[in-house]
Order: sequence, then structure tokens, then C-alpha cells
Amino acid sequence: MLLRLPESVSEAQECIAEGAVPVGGATLVWAGWQRDGFPAQAMSLRNVPEANVIGRGTLGGAVVLNRIDDRVPEVLRQAAANVGTGAVRRTATVGGNIVGSTLRCLLPAALVLGARATVLERDSVFETDLAELLAKQHLLLSLHWRDPVVSSYRKLAADAGGPPPLVVAAALHSDTDGADRLHVAVRDGYDVLSDSVPCAAGTDETIDRLGDTTVGTLHATAWAIVRQHIGELLARPRGR
Repeated sequence: MLLRLPESVSEAQECIAEGAVPVGGATLVWAGWQRDGFPAQAMSLRNVPEANVIGRGTLGGAVVLNRIDDRVPEVLRQAAANVGTGAVRRTATVGGNIVGSTLRCLLPAALVLGARATVLERDSVFETDLAELLAKQHLLLSLHWRDPVVSSYRKLAADAGGPPPLVVAAALHSDTDGADRLHVAVRDGYDVLSDSVPCAAGTDETIDRLGDTTVGTLHATAWAIVRQHIGELLARPRGR
């Protein structure tokens, strides 16, 4: 197998046009390739600058998870820090986790940030939402978002080899009119539910509003965890 390492978007598009298979950190595809056979060509975006950016409101798809630091909001930073083992985080990439993984550990965090995706195709680069990114399995070049007022993340403990643990991500955003809006995403098993509500005068009323959304359809145990998490978030000092 020839691994190609383009150094620009145009070079990456040439690789795609010539049949190279995009690969992130190869943590998810390697076993399958060993079983089913390796492609003739693979391509990594690790040398493409646009895919390696880490900054205020942006994160490249080729960034490995252990590089994600306090330049991004807490919810995304904690999501990355809780993926697998240290060895996995040193090789797994943002794009591989969100697009290539069935667990998609970073997806709830990206959803509550209202992130949009810049994607790469053989003849174009364009922006789309996360729903289209996942549905069409686009090659992720980078994520972009508007920083929240405050955010938080929780991943429950789970037994190795068991079902995926419950994940709760939340972020408080200030709308253009100055009103606050709460965004919540929950991974329950392999399903991810997300919604948002305007913040009420009191925490209980805000949580009650959330209960009327799709997030409120969670089973009782998960909903109790979400309620606690949101209560703690709304009581925190404002920051990222």
C-alpha cells in the first residue's frame, strides 16, 4: 500500500481523483485492512495545514486527539481527553472519530457548539452541517464554531467490552439579541439526541423546557443524569 501525504488542499484533491483512500490515524481501519486486504493507495491529511489548525473557533480534521488543548472549549477538550487510551489518543484524529467511528465520541461536543464542517471533495471545498457530514461520509477538513459562554462534558464509567457509556455534552450560548440558549446532546448507546432551549429565569424552568424536547424522551436514568449535569452547568461561573 502506498501512503500519500499531500501538503496542500489541491494535492489532496489530486490524490482523491487518483483513487487514494482517505485515512486518519488508521485506528479504525487497520484491522479491517489486515482482514480484507489493503488498498493500493491511502492518503493522510496530516501535512495539509488547513486540516491541522487548532485555534479559537476552529479545529482541523487531521488533528490527533492528544493535541487538543485549552484553545478549544472545555466540552470539546474533555470529549477528546476521554477517548480510549493514551495510545489511541496519540493516533486517532478528529475526522476519524466523528466521521469514521460508530461511537463518535466527539460528536455530542461538536453538536452543542453548533459546529459546521468544511469538507474536501475531489473538485471542491465547501461548508456543510454535521448531519450532512455524517450522512454522506464527507472527508472532514476542519470544524468551525462560535465559542460558547460556558460548556461542560460528562462521560459515565463503563465496563470494557460492554455497551457504550452515556455521554452528556452541554453548552450555553449567547444569541445575537443577548439572550442565552442552552444546547444539550446526549449519546445513549449508539444514538445521539440533541436539542436546544432558551434559558428561563430559573434552572428548574430551563430543565423543564428541555424535557419537552427530544432530549426529554430519554429513559429515566439518563434523564436524571442530564438534569444533574445541566443544573451544575448553569450554576457555574461563565467561561469557555
